[in-house]
Amino acid sequence: MRMSIDQKLAELGITLPSPKPPVANYVPVVKTGNLLYVSGQVSVDGAGAMSTGKLGAGLDIDAGRAAARLCAINILAQVKAATGSLDSVVRIVKLVGFVNSAPDFTDQPAVVNGCSDLFVEVFGDKGRHARSAVGIAALPFNAAVEVEAVVEIA
Repeated sequence: MRMSIDQKLAELGITLPSPKPPVANYVPVVKTGNLLYVSGQVSVDGAGAMSTGKLGAGLDIDAGRAAARLCAINILAQVKAATGSLDSVVRIVKLVGFVNSAPDFTDQPAVVNGCSDLFVEVFGDKGRHARSAVGIAALPFNAAVEVEAVVEIA
């Protein structure tokens, strides 16, 4: 018998937080056809503590990877809220990761791997995706990382 995604998350020690409500004039998820477009999720944990700061100016790659992993967990929480079950995920299609970066920081792909790696851990090959990893000058609330996603569902 195949393990459910909730069982897989429990095995990984991950508890999904309540999905974060929008902080401006947008919705957290838009469904069109069999695709979910998940608005950018920032690096905040279930208790509301945010990973903040710039990569390459106070934050190292490991801290950035941990922040990106939080973004992945928040994406999963939004997808579950929108669908009722993560078992409806057919594939993680595309991620766009935004990394709050010092001007000379160029390891954005290594940071966003924190998100990508979690999706592969959780979904296996269905978690492999197209991706962009972009360094930017600032993120809302000084978040270290923000990631948006396109997810195919059944």
